[in-house]
Amino acid sequence: MSSPVVTSASTPPASPGRTTHKTPRSSSRAKTTILIVAAMVFIAAGLATLFWNQFWPFTEKAVVQDLAEASDSTVTIRGSHRTYFPSPGCILEGVEFHHGPDKWTLITIDRLTIEGSYSGIVTKRVPRIRAEGGHVFVPPVGNQVIFKTQHSKLVVEELVANGTVVEFAPDQPSKKPLRFEVQRGMLHNVQWGDPIDYDLKFHNPEPPGEIATRGKFGVWIKGNAGETPISGEYTFDHADLGVYHGVAGTLSSKGKYSGVLKHIDIAGTTDVPDFEVRTGEHKVRLVTEYSAYVDATHGDTFLKHIDAHLGRTNVAVEGSIAGVKGRKGKTALLTLASRQGRIEDILSLFVSEPHAPMSGPITLKAKVEIPPGMKPFLEKVRLQGAFGIDDSTFSKPETQQNVNELSAGARGEKVEDAETVLSDLKGQVEMEEGIAKFSDLTFNIPGAKARMHGTYNLLNHKIDLHGQMRVDTKISKTTTGVKSLLLRIIDPIFKKKKKGEVVPVHIAGTYEHPQFGLDLTDQNDPSK
Repeated sequence: MSSPVVTSASTPPASPGRTTHKTPRSSSRAKTTILIVAAMVFIAAGLATLFWNQFWPFTEKAVVQDLAEASDSTVTIRGSHRTYFPSPGCILEGVEFHHGPDKWTLITIDRLTIEGSYSGIVTKRVPRIRAEGGHVFVPPVGNQVIFKTQHSKLVVEELVANGTVVEFAPDQPSKKPLRFEVQRGMLHNVQWGDPIDYDLKFHNPEPPGEIATRGKFGVWIKGNAGETPISGEYTFDHADLGVYHGVAGTLSSKGKYSGVLKHIDIAGTTDVPDFEVRTGEHKVRLVTEYSAYVDATHGDTFLKHIDAHLGRTNVAVEGSIAGVKGRKGKTALLTLASRQGRIEDILSLFVSEPHAPMSGPITLKAKVEIPPGMKPFLEKVRLQGAFGIDDSTFSKPETQQNVNELSAGARGEKVEDAETVLSDLKGQVEMEEGIAKFSDLTFNIPGAKARMHGTYNLLNHKIDLHGQMRVDTKISKTTTGVKSLLLRIIDPIFKKKKKGEVVPVHIAGTYEHPQFGLDLTDQNDPSK
């Protein structure tokens, strides 16, 4: 008898054409495979995250460290977050740079946005950095601030700092800082060891106006900043000269500059179409062409040559606007010279009348000192020089008529037949605190010569001149009436004079209403 065949109920034989179902063992293997793949993905993701955090350049720690090394400062932030699309980078909030052992606040930035690129992660290039709400604090001049920046291969293609404020701390706590408001601030190709291209537009505090400049700066010479190169061009518009007490006008200027920080050569032009001295109230056009050099390490300017054009008068200027030992602030020390000027162009600056009182060619040479301080211009300017006015006439008809009659009488002619004569005026002058002191002042007309000394007050226009006048004929013939009687009385005093009579005279009153007369109180020997 044959044995029965035993079949397993759990594994029935497959019938042709029927679908085979998965067994629990195959399902378990699938789950295991999925778990293994998931684990591998998790491990890969962890490794990728570790690699990402280790080498991703826009982490908070990496960025703060780069900023600290680049500025040699301690950098703190209020918060940050990363960006990935459309470009990788990060945004820092409340960034502060503190420099030196005393933790001087160097820079504060409300919002710093770093816009990188994925290719730049490899090439170490950052397309753009934007600083919003920036504030830069520069220590007082003379403060020995030393920066020890670290070498970096990073290149910032564009740094934008529009709206930044730059403040230069004063040397005295009681003074206000010098504040520059930067409307446009752009730096290009910022990298270690190469010059930086800059494009700036900012508000200048003194004189207030708008400056736009572009050029190249660097490479920074470590340990010898004065040798750092700089070059560029600039425009200066809407500069208000009214901040300088005593003068007014709106200046525009343009020019180019190049050199190193301790010696920057600069050349350009200026134009003030409405220049005026406050006391004169006459607006005139003042145009200059200049060449100078600037010591940016000390803030000093040295004028190699300035050609100033005022009406028909040209004045050559040289000198400096620089610090003086023992004196705070900057002092202007200038030399002025004019060989073919016009006295009416110069006098019109200081008189309020429609026309200058005298016209004619003038030569002058003077040294001028303008110290710092808040005094009005005419009160603080100091001047020492010499001048000569040839072939001049007076604008007021009555003044010129008096001169004509004096000349006619001095030559023994009838005053009613007096012809218009030309006058020569020469002398030396020193001016301080608004008062001009004249010495060896000579006034010549046909038939008469006068030598005088005294003062003229530019602030209240008072005249106080004394001296002697020599005429070619008897003094009594130079006038009529009461004056003639007075002069006849003193005629005998001069009867022994062989080359004409000499009498003491004075000019008093004011510039607008001068008074001429005999100076009978003069005790000096009139023959001298």
